[in-house]
Amino acid sequence: METLLMKGKPVADAYRETIIARVARALEKGRKVTLAIIVVGDDPASHVYKDRLMKLAESMGIYVKEILYPADVKQEDLLRDIARMNHNRYITGVSSDAVGTAVTASKDVDCLNVKNVGDMYLGYGTMSPCTPRACMATLEHYGIELEGRHAVVIGRSNVVGKPVANLLLNKNATVTICHSKTQNLAEITRTADIIVAAVGKPCFVTPDMIKEGAVIVDVGINAVDGKLVGDVDPAVVGKAGAYTPVPGGIGVVSNMMVMDLLTRKE
Repeated sequence: METLLMKGKPVADAYRETIIARVARALEKGRKVTLAIIVVGDDPASHVYKDRLMKLAESMGIYVKEILYPADVKQEDLLRDIARMNHNRYITGVSSDAVGTAVTASKDVDCLNVKNVGDMYLGYGTMSPCTPRACMATLEHYGIELEGRHAVVIGRSNVVGKPVANLLLNKNATVTICHSKTQNLAEITRTADIIVAAVGKPCFVTPDMIKEGAVIVDVGINAVDGKLVGDVDPAVVGKAGAYTPVPGGIGVVSNMMVMDLLTRKE
């Protein structure tokens, strides 16, 4: 069968002009939309993410404040500096892979503050982590029906698996969450109309684990022999009804979701 390739760029582009317009309105009012990015240590993946986020933000007129700390920074020093940013009216939002829960709810673009997490699970407001929002935006953009369908989420992290399951549930999908302790995983995934793979293992989901026509959302980003691959074996193309590629899929949309949250109040 022919597989719909759900590329991320068209989804991200659909948001771009709206975000640029918000930034322009803020400037007209004398406000600079400013994103502070905090990175602790020298983890290459964190710095790649930071660099891509900076490039995207600056391309839309968003100012970026890059804040780097050594791996051995004292937690109390980091928390003190985050508290300063929370009260800095010139900083619109903060992205931090370190102590994200310390970022005040109104500036928390990663949705790690406990208030934002609670609001998301209760269905209040629009705050949710950017990668799960990217999954939902992609499914919506490509017209994937969710109501009444069986969605299987592989992975139960607090930043992807759990929140994307909640967002799917809010769209009236029937959701099963699987993880490393799940028994007979392939039997479960073969019943799924939609699979969200967020397990962090290269090419983990193979064609024999899906049913004909299933929609596959690949959240994984894994480095293998110098190349980026997802959690889904590309061999599912031809059996899946729709599939997000890696690279060029959810990651592209996820970065744009950061900018969307950052400018929502403008």
